[in-house]
Amino acid sequence: MFLRIAAAVFLFAAVASAQDAVPVQRVVRDAMVIDRVAEASKKDLPTGLLKRIVNEDVDLLRGKRADGSFQYATYERLEASRETKSFSIQPRKDEELQKTEIRGTWVYRLLVSSPARRMVVTKNRKVYIDRVELEFIPEAGSSGTQSHVVKVEAWLAPGEVTPIDFPAVAKQGTARVFARADGEKGYGNIVLTLVRAKIIDNADSPYADTVASLKAIQRAIDGGEVPSIRAMATRIQESLGGRAAAATPLVAPAPAPATSASTVNVVAASEPVDNSGLHKELQEVEDLLTGNEAERRQGLDRLHQLVRKYRQ
Repeated sequence: MFLRIAAAVFLFAAVASAQDAVPVQRVVRDAMVIDRVAEASKKDLPTGLLKRIVNEDVDLLRGKRADGSFQYATYERLEASRETKSFSIQPRKDEELQKTEIRGTWVYRLLVSSPARRMVVTKNRKVYIDRVELEFIPEAGSSGTQSHVVKVEAWLAPGEVTPIDFPAVAKQGTARVFARADGEKGYGNIVLTLVRAKIIDNADSPYADTVASLKAIQRAIDGGEVPSIRAMATRIQESLGGRAAAATPLVAPAPAPATSASTVNVVAASEPVDNSGLHKELQEVEDLLTGNEAERRQGLDRLHQLVRKYRQ
């Protein structure tokens, strides 16, 4: 059952993407697919696949750019996630400083901490932090790399944390910490953590309500709440349905006559799309995926061929 649902979702999403690049129409079609999959699922909801579709649709409606920024959303100094690296600071001759480094994208804060223990039972030792060098490309304004140096010049005791903020939210940020261990007591450990900024949707976004519905679907998928998934998917179809129809008119004006005392506007209905061949191929793939192991492998091969076919 899972393979049938996953194959159908994957194929429909691929075909929709190839046939039309208009984000609104794609989001509406994806909402229809999500609704149908949720309706057909029992305890085999393909959560990973559905969440990837929802995440892609959120990015589309936010107007994601090539550099990772958004047209209708901004990165704010609120924690979204963290990236952490641990280092051992060794004693060196003449109190030479040891450089440690961590890099990340869309970050706004560095945390320099000293764990209370080096291992399960061994206590950690203090480390002297001389300075921190920040190198970053700001989210807005200048596209060039900027530098900022923070003088610390203090011992970091086990269990302590020193926060250092980037001057601006950084598209790409590098933090270099120059430190040394206590020569008499031996090496100590430090932990460098970059805090990633949170994406906040702009209040004036024309798709704010739809993005909120997609976020609700994400939460419902995590909780396995099928009724909520279907309700939000229906809401998306209703809220964006009019825009999708406007983006793809069902009739088009015919060319006006070359010479005429009076002209009459004539419209011709668009040709209906014949999906009978696609439906037949899908049915054959579905039959193979419900068979034995050899037939399932053949079904997956057929599915890959169909995806390549409709992407051309």
